[in-house]
Amino acid sequence: MNNFSDMLSKAKKMQDQMKEVQENIKKIEVEGIAGGNLVKVILKGDYEMKSITISSDAKNEKSEIINDLIIAAHNDAKEKLKKRTSEELLKATGVANFPIDFKLPF
Repeated sequence: MNNFSDMLSKAKKMQDQMKEVQENIKKIEVEGIAGGNLVKVILKGDYEMKSITISSDAKNEKSEIINDLIIAAHNDAKEKLKKRTSEELLKATGVANFPIDFKLPF
């Protein structure tokens, strides 16, 4: 029975660590850039978009190009956020690509 108690204790500790990591990840902000700084997008750690900045030079472009630049900047920010999230999880768990929404069954 002692092994089971030890296992539950370790699982609880891991759950607490994951909660802390999730809180830290929410505080992360990354900047995605496209078109040589024509468009910048800032994403927060929960993938919520915080801001979009479109330079005055970009505003002279056709709307299709601006749309493409926004999408490219968003995708750049998403990739940077995935990398930062993986780094945070790796520091906390020692396991790369650990699912951020990992839930224990209790």
